[in-house]
Amino acid sequence: MDAYIDIETSCDMEITVVGIYLSNKRFLQFVGSDIKRDAIIKSLKGVKRIFTYNGDRFDIPMIKKMLDIDLSSGFENCDLMRDCHRENLYGGLKGAETGLGIRRKTKGMDGYKALKLWNEYKEHGDRKALKALLTYNKEDTVNLHKIRRLIKKRNGKKNIRA
Repeated sequence: MDAYIDIETSCDMEITVVGIYLSNKRFLQFVGSDIKRDAIIKSLKGVKRIFTYNGDRFDIPMIKKMLDIDLSSGFENCDLMRDCHRENLYGGLKGAETGLGIRRKTKGMDGYKALKLWNEYKEHGDRKALKALLTYNKEDTVNLHKIRRLIKKRNGKKNIRA
């Protein structure tokens, strides 16, 4: 089984949301105080490969630092950013999505806006802000699967890295 992982962080560089989309079409999301080491490890039971976007530099090290989970051992890691760059798809995750024709409900949102939404939720209890953040994270996470599928299709190869 494969897992697609995306995290959101606060201005203080704490993990605020962990989104995990499993190849069996199951989506899990951990938020705030519900982000616990044991829950993340349990959710990855049976997973062989983990897909991220820029995860080698951000998501994987942050998860290791904040949750003491080393996703670089025990799993094959595939950072889709490298595959996108080989396909001349630049501009971050959103640029790759645009280049592949993937549409977003949360068009125009970015990591900075995600930080602000978390802040609105934490400081003012704004449930709409939290809902928007969770929608954004889910879309980021699920779109990793779409990116992988479209890159494979674009290449017409079965054994590419992605």
